[in-house]
Amino acid sequence: MIADTPMAYIESLASARRQTETQWQARAGTMSGPDSITLVADDGTEGSRFCGLMRVVLRHPHAPGTPLQAVLSSVYVAPERRGLGLADNLIDAAKEAAVELGAEVLELGVHEENDRAKRFYQRHGFSLNGASRSYPQHKSKRELLMECKLPEAPKESR
Repeated sequence: MIADTPMAYIESLASARRQTETQWQARAGTMSGPDSITLVADDGTEGSRFCGLMRVVLRHPHAPGTPLQAVLSSVYVAPERRGLGLADNLIDAAKEAAVELGAEVLELGVHEENDRAKRFYQRHGFSLNGASRSYPQHKSKRELLMECKLPEAPKESR
């Protein structure tokens, strides 16, 4: 994942390779909880090869009078599945997951030079919100923040 699109990840490939199997299992165990939903896509074949991932997490603390935000992270689609609609399905499911968690806005960060990702998110209703921050791996680069206003959750799901 990190090797084919390093600018899309905060962690370096060297750091990821240093993790033991036990450490990876512990990290995976933290990916779901009452304030988060992790979406995983496989290829549907016997043995189910991993193809994609997106994680939605409610932002805390939440300031009174402001929209409840969720953050989209851990976005990945296998190179051979890019451009085939899997990312479209995952982003739609991620937006639904954010609504299910009660969020009114879904936010994400994208590397300033990742034009393909920016176009993808814009096609799915995200826009740059004017904020940015230093990119963790390359302090001279910026991570641009994008957000998408979400539809109100049906009353029965609250």
